Amino acid sequence: MTIGNFDGLHRGHQAVLAELRDAAQARGLPLLLMTFEPTPKEMFAPDQAPARLATLREKAELAARHGVDRMLCARFDKRFAAQSPEEFVENVVVRCLAAEVVMVGADFRFGAKRAGDFALLEQMGRDGVQGQTFEARVMPTVELSGERVSSTAVRQALADGQPGKAAELLGRSYCMSGRVTGGQRLGRTLGVPTANLIIRRKPAPCFGVYAVLAELEDGRQLPAAASLGVRPTVNGQGCVLEVHLLDFSETLYGQHMKVHFQHFLRPEKRFDDVPALRDAMMQDIAEVRRLLAADAIQTAGSQP
Repeated sequence: MTIGNFDGLHRGHQAVLAELRDAAQARGLPLLLMTFEPTPKEMFAPDQAPARLATLREKAELAARHGVDRMLCARFDKRFAAQSPEEFVENVVVRCLAAEVVMVGADFRFGAKRAGDFALLEQMGRDGVQGQTFEARVMPTVELSGERVSSTAVRQALADGQPGKAAELLGRSYCMSGRVTGGQRLGRTLGVPTANLIIRRKPAPCFGVYAVLAELEDGRQLPAAASLGVRPTVNGQGCVLEVHLLDFSETLYGQHMKVHFQHFLRPEKRFDDVPALRDAMMQDIAEVRRLLAADAIQTAGSQP
């Protein structure tokens, strides 16, 4: 088993799961990922909690893709947080899960007031709890171009408008997902209909316009232009991801859509009036067509 937030399931996390998957297969055991909802920081310091890179649903899908057999999502509340480090190991790791191998980060802290550390976990595993011993391991560190791969680095790349760098750290394009809802229908009146996804958590990418690939429930990935933000020109309320699928006319209301970020075009801005907004949208769509067409040519050229 491994324990942590695993936000985004980036390349560092993937290395952890690959090592644990080998250990699990060698012992004939399932691989389990334990995470928390909400995250400890969201509970104790919600104003300081970082933007999430993935929803719980997305985390579960990614975990399964990388060989996790079971995912345990513990409800992180005051009662859970009040356990001493020893109680956490005895109640969860040993009695509940009977883990044989436990891998955590070198800076892993657990138990009330974060009193437990890797040294304590390693000692308890070696000495045994209720007659059961386990092996404690430290997660491997993964670097890319001299930079440690981490959820913080991914968030920074997205905040800087660099989805390409985020994709390198993640091992895939950054994705946001949600169910398509009805909106103001302003885009339709302007000839640019959009599928709207309400964003209920603080988003990691900076507000602005992107070239994206929209993945529908049937598996199709279609080129699209997307705007993430609060729509200042039309006095929008709340954060919305508006997705305009190029040359597409099907109804998508109620579908669950995944939006894969490819390129950042420009920051969100307020325009003087709706016609000026429409002109900017037309320019954005033209640039999106150019960027995604170039991507398609490059991808085709790299095929054997």
